[in-house]
Amino acid sequence: MKRSFYLFNPGIMERKDNTLKFTPVVVNEDNTEIKQQPRYIPIEDVAELYAFGSLRANSALFNFLGQKGIPVHFFDYYENYTGSFMPRESLLSGKALLAQTSAYQNKKKRVELARKFIQGAAWNMVMNLNYYNRRGKELQGIIDTIKRLSGTLADAKAVDEIMGIEGNIRQAYYAAFDIILDDFNMGTRTKQPPENEVNALISFGNMMCYTETLRAVHQTQLNPTISFLHTPGERRFSLCLDISEIFKPIIVDRVIFKVLNKHAL
Repeated sequence: MKRSFYLFNPGIMERKDNTLKFTPVVVNEDNTEIKQQPRYIPIEDVAELYAFGSLRANSALFNFLGQKGIPVHFFDYYENYTGSFMPRESLLSGKALLAQTSAYQNKKKRVELARKFIQGAAWNMVMNLNYYNRRGKELQGIIDTIKRLSGTLADAKAVDEIMGIEGNIRQAYYAAFDIILDDFNMGTRTKQPPENEVNALISFGNMMCYTETLRAVHQTQLNPTISFLHTPGERRFSLCLDISEIFKPIIVDRVIFKVLNKHAL
């Protein structure tokens, strides 16, 4: 079964016959480099690569990764997502692109799709809170607030209204974090930069969810730049932002609650 590989150390990635060779590199105080023991990664085991450290590679490697359909996601020194190498799209469909564009341009259809994204996200938020509410955390008031706000989505006539409701839902949802977490406090949601450990974990997890969504979108005939909830813009895959809204509560937040309350971190 293919897996995701995370490269936290700086190093050199190259093709070695029909596999990947990663050589970690340590830089001394005098800027001399010491190559460590290389690690060989069978190409058949790789679903995608995440490069958090400085990665040196050549075109032969990226040609090889492109042939095998393996994306590489890059992050900067502060672990902010900066971009991806994506293999050439093999599922191109002009008909699907026209249909997706038409759905965006149709105001009624766009609002309907945007509403569905937030309804799915709110549903998963409530599922998270119900789990901890049954285990002694006093969350019923927050659950009722999210349900009430989610019920108003049906009356929203514009995407801006939906985004406003989504902001209120998330504000109520994030207020539950300090109740759920035993030894950490989140306070208010801060992003650039995150002001504490919980906010940092949320930002990091959301980035990982975003890149996973991007990989999934590239396995379809959808165009990742044409979105419905978030406004399409320059230099970003805004459809991934739309879709990841649904999955962040169950993929990111549940993991944060577990690793902190069970002292895994």
